[in-house]
Amino acid sequence: MCGIAGTYRWPDGKAVTDRLTDVLAHRGPDGAGRYSHPAGDGEVQLGHRRLAVIDLTETGAQPMVSDGLALTYNGELYNAPELRAELTAAGARFRGTSDTEVLLAAWRRWGTGCLPRLRGMFAFAIFDERTGDLVLVRDQLGVKPLFLLRRGGGLMFASELKALSAGAGGTLEVDHAALVASLLYYWVPDSRCAFREAEKLPPGSWLRCRADGRVERGRFWDLREVASEGQERARGGEQPDLAAVIEDSNRRHLLSDVPVATFLSGGLDSSYLTALAARQQPGISAYTIGFRAADARFEAMPDDLRYARQVAERYGVDLHEIEIAPNVLDLLPRMTYHLDEPIGDPAAINTYLICSAAREAGVKVMLSGMGADELFAGYRKHLANVLALRYQRVPRPLRRGVSAVVDRLPVATSRRGFRSVRFAKRFLSFAELPEETAFRRSYTMYDQDELLALVSPDLAGTVDDVLGEHAEVYRDNDLDDFVNRMCLGDARMFLPGLNLAYTDRSSMAASTEVRVPYVDVEVVRAAFAVPGDRKIVGRQGKAALKQAASATLPREIVYRPKGLFSAPLRAWMSRDLAPLVREVVHDGLLVNSGFLRRDALARMVAEDATGRRDFSKHLWHVLSLEHWYRAATSGSGQNHAA
Repeated sequence: MCGIAGTYRWPDGKAVTDRLTDVLAHRGPDGAGRYSHPAGDGEVQLGHRRLAVIDLTETGAQPMVSDGLALTYNGELYNAPELRAELTAAGARFRGTSDTEVLLAAWRRWGTGCLPRLRGMFAFAIFDERTGDLVLVRDQLGVKPLFLLRRGGGLMFASELKALSAGAGGTLEVDHAALVASLLYYWVPDSRCAFREAEKLPPGSWLRCRADGRVERGRFWDLREVASEGQERARGGEQPDLAAVIEDSNRRHLLSDVPVATFLSGGLDSSYLTALAARQQPGISAYTIGFRAADARFEAMPDDLRYARQVAERYGVDLHEIEIAPNVLDLLPRMTYHLDEPIGDPAAINTYLICSAAREAGVKVMLSGMGADELFAGYRKHLANVLALRYQRVPRPLRRGVSAVVDRLPVATSRRGFRSVRFAKRFLSFAELPEETAFRRSYTMYDQDELLALVSPDLAGTVDDVLGEHAEVYRDNDLDDFVNRMCLGDARMFLPGLNLAYTDRSSMAASTEVRVPYVDVEVVRAAFAVPGDRKIVGRQGKAALKQAASATLPREIVYRPKGLFSAPLRAWMSRDLAPLVREVVHDGLLVNSGFLRRDALARMVAEDATGRRDFSKHLWHVLSLEHWYRAATSGSGQNHAA
């Protein structure tokens, strides 16, 4: 795991590449390197920051150059041993044991034809000295990021957007359409970028810059096609052995020359991976979080620690417990800087603090249960949307009565919050809507009218565009299975846009690599071969995964109530962050610039304060957006942490 950067036929490319690479130092504290070569009427510069995980010697250093090919690479190939054996049999010779060498040899033999063969997480740039071509590649599911910026005939790329901003000298302009999308989702979807000119290379794709100035794009993996193939397999009666596929993926993800630990929340996903890892590596370390008792009570958060302790004791895991009691006024700007784009999910804080504690203990690699909920319908929104179809069959007068009662209930008092009331209000906000609209509303922050009321009237067309984009992506499939349509939408938008994005930035901010065994091409193929009625059974979400895990985990872990990898936002908002919220509403840059409407924000704060509505997540995101916007428009290039 590393940080990569570079330029192609870019003015003053050497100095710019050094600047890009310096910004990425936290991604790779174990080494740095740069490569230069003429390219057409300019030159190519490749930069690298190394986090040494496989082959800790100099034979694994990058950029790696061999027989006219130069590579800067970020990621891990979990089928590197098989590829190495195949390439060796074909005559390839290797100096060391790194997967970087394997990737370089695979490219030399197969070119872009090697890409569908790769099983792992990766983003890389490879330059061919003979042709003068530079190719950028991103993994199938978007686990690893790759940002790029093109001007004229030149190109600049990096693992993080803040590096591109610094490389451009702070001259990049904010894309307000991306910020509108951020308000809707509380993250910027992978199809958009917070700065104009910049873009994210789509998952499963490559971009080739040729010496004559031409730019070509290609796709080597399409999640939509994988889902369709899975549906056909299911229709043919083929049922994947989920337990075997997940165990194989987990075993591969343990490949490392440094210690590996796990996240352990005590929930199904992390407990399953931890138990499987403990079979392979007895005594493996795991890290879990808890919250201050007062905060947890106010937020009505479940006691996950007791489940994590139970799993650790049963499987001989060395458990490290971390209490989340941060100075949020200090942590908010720091996280905003590291997250690159405005992301309003406080789970990023948990990831950062866990990875920081693990790094201090000498751990560089951790396994996460990220992705299981998206692929196996484990979120409450999935079950809620299925229940909504049943709710729509309830007589309308009775539905009106239920809505009137729930509307009058408070979500909190001065002493405690009522999570069930929050869920009920959320459910009724979308339960009677059409499918795509209901699904979007079940996890986004605002409906169309609320979003229009919050932003400048000049952005009304942009709101329509953002909502239309969601509808297009959600409907772009030929699945006849409602549950798998939701899973596909999540795997295409929610997973790369939010969860994989914050996991990468938060962990790498602590110089730690996080691996995600569920977000594996073979696990994904198996997941979409599972019919939706095996993913949600009755009122039980993630049923197929629970069945697979039952042979490994005790029933009380498999079927425990779902916890939340989140933070006590209402407690923070009512105490630590209340003055900052008032400042942003009355004198924030977003309000003063006209992007956000002061009256709409003020109403949100007032309703939240009365306990009638829960806007804590909305307001947290507004604070994150405000901090990001201040840095992005200051001309500093976001090249220093707050």
